[in-house]
Formats: sequence, C-alpha cells, structure tokens
Amino acid sequence: MFGLGTQELFIIMIIVVVLFGATRLPQIGSGIGKAISNFKKGVREEGEIDVTPEKETKEKKKEVDKEGE
Repeated sequence: MFGLGTQELFIIMIIVVVLFGATRLPQIGSGIGKAISNFKKGVREEGEIDVTPEKETKEKKKEVDKEGE
C-alpha cells in the first residue's frame, strides 16, 4: 500500500492524534464517511445536486415569510 509499512502508518496515526486530538477523530471520520457516501450518490444520480445546508435553507424561508407579511 503506497510503500508504507506498519511503523510508518503508526507514526502517521500518532501525528494525526496530536494535531486533531482524540476527541475530534470520530467527528473527522464521520465527516469523511459522509463525504464519500455523498460523492458515490452524486456519481450514480444524474441531474443537479443541491448543496445548500439545510439550516441555511430554513432560515431563508423564515426571512421570506416575514417579508411577505
């Protein structure tokens, strides 16, 4: 695997833990997993993908509703 042995992978993992901290690693892993699954889903589907965050969309709808009143 890319010429990396067990010792090199172990050193890389130690550096990652030091940089991000042990508490952030599950969040990073979850984010990477979601990104990969979204990428695969996007490749399979045709058409346009809405990348607007859900929270932002709800806030804009509330603003539009208030302006209309």
